[in-house]
Amino acid sequence: QAQFLESGGGLVQAGDSLRLSCAASGSGRTFGSFAMGWFRQAPGKDREFVAAVDLSGRNSAYADSVKGRFTISRDNRRNTMYLQMNNLKPEDTAVYYCAPAFNRAVRTGFNSWGKGTQVTVSA
Repeated sequence: QAQFLESGGGLVQAGDSLRLSCAASGSGRTFGSFAMGWFRQAPGKDREFVAAVDLSGRNSAYADSVKGRFTISRDNRRNTMYLQMNNLKPEDTAVYYCAPAFNRAVRTGFNSWGKGTQVTVSA
């Protein structure tokens, strides 16, 4: 099964921007075979959907809370997905994870979570 490594998080102020990356590696189906998504988990809360992009990279979906501020993209040649986050808000503070996605949820059967990348937004 493919493995994913998230990076790019950090401590920023409200209104700042960050760009997260998700690099895929390992055996199994190639990165370009999956619709991919970003998910996040804040302390004391369940993991939630943030954004997803289809196999081609031409179609995407976003949670209402990030629509208009975040942009998801992918580069299948580099086996990498990105999340450009603009106008960050304190409520965006969470650990961000990437995973194969289906219908705004984690693809059934996926269980190889990476360590995620911490995003902390101060007011």
